[in-house]
Amino acid sequence: MSEWWTYTLSDFLLFSARTYYRLFEVYNSEIWPAQVLALALGFATLVCLFRTEAWRGRIVAAILAVCWLWVAWAFHVERYATINWVANYFAAGFMIEAALLMWIGAIRGQLHFNPTGNASHLVGFGMFLFALLFQPLIGALAGRPWLQAEIFGIAPDPTVVATLGVLLLTSNRIYRVLLPIPVIWCGISGATLWTMEAPDALIMSFAALLTLILTAWKARLPSA
Repeated sequence: MSEWWTYTLSDFLLFSARTYYRLFEVYNSEIWPAQVLALALGFATLVCLFRTEAWRGRIVAAILAVCWLWVAWAFHVERYATINWVANYFAAGFMIEAALLMWIGAIRGQLHFNPTGNASHLVGFGMFLFALLFQPLIGALAGRPWLQAEIFGIAPDPTVVATLGVLLLTSNRIYRVLLPIPVIWCGISGATLWTMEAPDALIMSFAALLTLILTAWKARLPSA
């Protein structure tokens, strides 16, 4: 029996890159036209972020909660779990995040946005726009079919990156309760993509690292 230290990440991967991306192709075909609704929710979130009404935090949190819940069930449980049994645990994490977003943001209204133009807010907007508009294009740029595109609201990675972007836009400390699960997913997804030698393997890890750095920086600000 091989010693445990001789194992690499690839030894724990239960599927090939081809199988993984084929999963997205089948998933996108089966849920069409849910992608249109997901993108509409993404743009609705963007509009809310630019408004000044007090209720916008509740709307944004509710939209994100619905997206996390959808990904938990429709992707992790119904599809990803067919090639990776650990996906059921991923689904549990996504459901917990959905519940936190709904309770903290939508019900209690504790997510507040006060854009000031500082580095955290600029990066937050940039991350959200990247997840909504550019992350779905990565697959096609890498030579994969359009049907394998990963879209905000229905695929985990862009949903997580968009959420991190929104959290960086908040002006109160409560958002830090919502950070652990998205950051952990970034590590899991980053490791998976790295093992598959995907060209976008570093995106998720970079998003998490940038978020943690800016969160630490915001903690030093009097209004953070």
